[in-house]
Amino acid sequence: MDASLLKPPSRRRWDSAVPPTLRPLVRAYLLGYGFAVAPRLATLLLQHLARYRRNKQATTARDTQRGEPFLDALQRILLGGLDWRRFPTFCAVLVGGTTLLEPPLTAAFDHYAKNIPDIARRRLSRWFASFIAAWLSLRLVQSKKTPGFTDVTPGPESGSGSQSNGAPQTVHYAGRTLDLTSFAVTRALDIIVGELWHRRKLRRQAAGKWTPLDSTLGTFAHPAVFALSSGLVMWTWFYDPARLPRSYNKWIGSAAAVDARLITALQRCRDGTLLYGADTGAAPLLTSMCADYAWPLEWGDPAVSVPFPCEMVHMGCGPSCERHALARFARSFRWALSTYLPLSLLLVARKRNLPAVRRALLSAARSSAFLGAFITLFYYGVCLARTRVGPRLLGTSHASRQRIDGGYCVGAGCVLCGWSVLLESAPRRKDMALFVAPRAMAALLPRRYGLDKQWRETLAFAASMGVVLTCVRENPGRLGGLLGGVMGVVFRD
Repeated sequence: MDASLLKPPSRRRWDSAVPPTLRPLVRAYLLGYGFAVAPRLATLLLQHLARYRRNKQATTARDTQRGEPFLDALQRILLGGLDWRRFPTFCAVLVGGTTLLEPPLTAAFDHYAKNIPDIARRRLSRWFASFIAAWLSLRLVQSKKTPGFTDVTPGPESGSGSQSNGAPQTVHYAGRTLDLTSFAVTRALDIIVGELWHRRKLRRQAAGKWTPLDSTLGTFAHPAVFALSSGLVMWTWFYDPARLPRSYNKWIGSAAAVDARLITALQRCRDGTLLYGADTGAAPLLTSMCADYAWPLEWGDPAVSVPFPCEMVHMGCGPSCERHALARFARSFRWALSTYLPLSLLLVARKRNLPAVRRALLSAARSSAFLGAFITLFYYGVCLARTRVGPRLLGTSHASRQRIDGGYCVGAGCVLCGWSVLLESAPRRKDMALFVAPRAMAALLPRRYGLDKQWRETLAFAASMGVVLTCVRENPGRLGGLLGGVMGVVFRD
């Protein structure tokens, strides 16, 4: 008997009815729709359930986060994802344009660039196809005008007076797609640098010149990127939070669990509105905190207490900086575990075997330890600069204390906190570095800028996505992580 007859019939793919050339486009659109809609649906359901628990009689279908009926909110979210200038269409144009433009561009290169090696021609045709598709897809998203990037200014003033008698003018700004561009640029840089480093490694190994220092540099590259990026993000969150997305600010604030008056006090130390040894009217800020925590009121008066005691930074954990660090780690670990553990167990719920559960528990504990150490190192860095190291290096004068609390203490925390990523596994370090790096890059750039400069962002995005999508087709293992897995699903045959 033919052995093939004994094999179970292969499962038919859900997209088998779609023409092969259009399958990447369809998959990209559906995945983009899921990424765009699923988080908003989850938020809507969680908020609706929370309100239902608080007040069963008041929480009906009329109560949602925006005061609209639940079904109307559901319909708005589901239909909003179908807008042709939203993320799903962006994904479809990006991926579909790449695959559809590649054959004619390949034929053109084969005809007009015969002197170029075959591999180079193939890569160039793929890069140009991805470049064009990326340019068009980003321009599609940028064409949508939103209130956050639109200002209405008064009309021109009349010649005889200061009042405006012209029609109001609407001014549109660019920058709405900056997060996408930052993501693409950091991914492209990682691919280019990683490929160059890999080739250097092969050459030096072949010549017998690969040294332990080279191995160390390769091992610590992504942790260093994460430490630098996360430190920049934390500095921005502390001193210029408007440069970060609102959701990112909210999450960091929840994880930090710090009294906002402490942040304001250190900000005022930096801008000079709180001066040690002088009465600038800043005393009520911290004296109100002293009253809430039953501390002596003079602790909060910068004219008397130079500097304000580090115990205030500890927020009720006592005067010991080390005890406060341990307490912070324990509290942050529990907070993180309450989030990571359910997610990890949910991911292995279908496997139902002990090794998978054990790995899920270990992964959740490891990630929770990382986040706990991140928060702990930030706070302990602040304490080191304020009480342990800073006064020994800079002195204890009023001016020295002003410099320490005016930025050095926060800077020390920013430098230390990111190295907690070493508690994670090597693959996770890379994923986390490439997650935070775009946020750090965006923090260095203006959130809004003139439309006349938007072509620069579009060019950077298109060139970077050309590198990323060419890598997906040529060497998918180089991308790795969640993005590599998603791209593999999208482009599979």
